[in-house]
Amino acid sequence: MKHRSQKSIALLTISAFVLASCGGGGGSSGGGGGGGPVTVTPTPSPTPTPTAGCALAARQGFAKAVIDEWYLFPNDVASGVNPASFTSVQSYIDALVAPARALGKDRFFTYITSIAEENAFFASGSSAGFGIRLTYDAAGQRVLIAEAYETAPAFAAGIDRGTAIVGIGTNSGNIRSIASIVAAEGTAGITNALGPSDPGVTRVLRITDGAGTRDLTVAKADYDLDPISDRYGAKIITESGRSYGYLNLRTFISSANPQLRSAFLNFRNQGVTDVIIDFRYNGGGLVSTAELMGDLLGRNRTASELYSQTNFRASKSVENDRHFFTAQPESIAPTRIAFIGTGSTASASELVINSMLPYLGTNMTLVGSNTFGKPVGQIALDKAECDDRMRVVAFATGNATGASDYYDGLAPKIANSCAASDDLSLPLGDAREASVRAAIDFLAGASCTTRIADASVGPAAHRSDVRVLAEPEMLIPDQPSAAQREMPGLF
Repeated sequence: MKHRSQKSIALLTISAFVLASCGGGGGSSGGGGGGGPVTVTPTPSPTPTPTAGCALAARQGFAKAVIDEWYLFPNDVASGVNPASFTSVQSYIDALVAPARALGKDRFFTYITSIAEENAFFASGSSAGFGIRLTYDAAGQRVLIAEAYETAPAFAAGIDRGTAIVGIGTNSGNIRSIASIVAAEGTAGITNALGPSDPGVTRVLRITDGAGTRDLTVAKADYDLDPISDRYGAKIITESGRSYGYLNLRTFISSANPQLRSAFLNFRNQGVTDVIIDFRYNGGGLVSTAELMGDLLGRNRTASELYSQTNFRASKSVENDRHFFTAQPESIAPTRIAFIGTGSTASASELVINSMLPYLGTNMTLVGSNTFGKPVGQIALDKAECDDRMRVVAFATGNATGASDYYDGLAPKIANSCAASDDLSLPLGDAREASVRAAIDFLAGASCTTRIADASVGPAAHRSDVRVLAEPEMLIPDQPSAAQREMPGLF
């Protein structure tokens, strides 16, 4: 595969296993309160065409060949691993890259996935499910909605940010409380109880919100993940005679590009130079969209100024790439930027933050909590006849100074980072919401009271019936879909 085509689909994604303890696979959940057991059918894996070329050994051989040729850390690949000892392609991959994983370089970033499923997601955000992002509130023994997608079934049923799910069933007679599910199966039981991400799968959700507690029957369906919400995704916040641009990008997919251009054109037309970029749940996506975002922030940059660099292993150095700022008709010249992040902020999001740091310095901050820490990216190589796409860590990303060592997250690199919670009692983009409030205060010239590195760890206090989360614990299944890899907590 030639470099330009690689680069067009190169991904920077959060590991779907960073919260593996919160994940779940298929199977049958045990009995509990509220009726009998909830039987769950596991999500089927893509079924390869039954040819000799798609036998397990052939598929494992394909994965090994990709790793041998492209893996960014060739000296950290295990030798002598017998593929016959493994019953799946992924378990074989995991064994091969185990040395790099032990060093913290590859936290389940190298994996096999479905070509068809991934193409559908990256082209338009196509997915199937309820269309909500879920966090687990251990103190309250409930699941809280961090975000709801406007075109999806849950939002149509009246479920939105801040709603609490306190019970799950397949019908009104077998609803089990979240507490009983977790007591029996751990948090994996929650993802089991929610069922596979297939259209038509129906669950009865017992929810609590401002209107009280009630049961809602919601069926999963295909829907498009709008990268920038029409409700709050791009707006101007005016306060004390000053205007601030607010942008919440959910994921880096190609359908985000025209929306980004539109948002920045509005900022430009309104004379906005102080910007809040909310990446709190953004797990990554396409490098090309991250580069466009840099260009839209580079009206005052020249074509000789480096935005980001992509570096492959020594044997593939011909593939190395440099992206210089290329101002667009919609570009703005930011004076100050406040990025909002959490542990779910990864990869392409981190690329943007890291790339702007050399140019803004102390005129830039990270608000919220520390980012995930993924300064590497994958390329895709396909075994099309089997619907196999190998996502292999193949390159590292750096900024204009070459800084690319943020495996521990970006907060330690940003001296004036500012700790803030994720207030689920208020809409995203609301000037009163804790992280948005801290971002506005920074842009207005106020000092931060607590740096992220100095913030205490642990649950925050309750506010009314909705928890204020210092660090949302996203629910992620053990075997996530393409959308779930990019958008932690999506169901």
